[in-house]
Amino acid sequence: METTMSKNVGVIGLGAMGFGVASSLLRAGFNVHACDVRREVLDKFAAAGGVACANPAELAKSVDVVITLVVNAAQTDAVLFGENGVVSTLKPGSVVISSATVAPDFAVELGKRLGEKGLLLLDAPVSGGAARAASGEMTMMTSGPDEVYAKIEDVLQGMAGKVYRLGNVHGIGSKVKIINQLLAGVHIAASAEAMALGLREGVNPDALYDVITHSAGNSWMFENRVPHILNGDYTPLSAVDIFVKDLGLVLDTARRSKFPLPLSAAAHQMFMMASTAGHGGEDDSAVIKIFPGIDLPAAKVK
Repeated sequence: METTMSKNVGVIGLGAMGFGVASSLLRAGFNVHACDVRREVLDKFAAAGGVACANPAELAKSVDVVITLVVNAAQTDAVLFGENGVVSTLKPGSVVISSATVAPDFAVELGKRLGEKGLLLLDAPVSGGAARAASGEMTMMTSGPDEVYAKIEDVLQGMAGKVYRLGNVHGIGSKVKIINQLLAGVHIAASAEAMALGLREGVNPDALYDVITHSAGNSWMFENRVPHILNGDYTPLSAVDIFVKDLGLVLDTARRSKFPLPLSAAAHQMFMMASTAGHGGEDDSAVIKIFPGIDLPAAKVK
């Protein structure tokens, strides 16, 4: 099987997931080039052994594989096709691994647009959180032509613990990812609602968390996000506005086939309320702040 000959890989977007991916690839022996709008993050990456690049075009000159770990479709489009974008310098036959959560139709069209430039696409959204990205154990939901996998098998092994090959056409990976986001968003919203009720009823929040995480009502999101609430720390790892976007993609996809998603719609409204109230840039667990009269630090002291 053909594999990537070059060990030069580019990562665009050094956020919570992107920095972890870039670090995992460095440990796997790749020469990793990266760019990000934040100079301090680039300096940190360079100090760890990576190559900091001023823009996507500069990065693409030196690599055969580019991984885009940006927020949404608009940012994906900008770093690939915008001013100083990847496609202006990336040599034909190279591979773009698109890992933002986007609409399936966008992924399909992106494959066509890159193909017109002689480039290959892997539709490859990711999940697992910053910790798993940093340890090289995240999950990838991928789809694309067999020739793409043949070229980048070593890269995928270096950045993820589980790579699902879901089909040979673009868009399938993105469909699976938005279904994952349906569950993630609903679970976060339900976790916030449960904790808000417990606080309103005067239950000790630490005891409530301990009980639920050892009971049938637990979920990965409850276990992962409720500590942010208990600590009153809403530093964004995944922001409220991420789920405004992602649940919006879920509902848009279902709307095209007139498929009802009542729980997704309710959760989306909860995140919209939190964003409208000024919490859009906070951690997604800040959706609990939509509930009236929940003074979290005071509630924890009771």
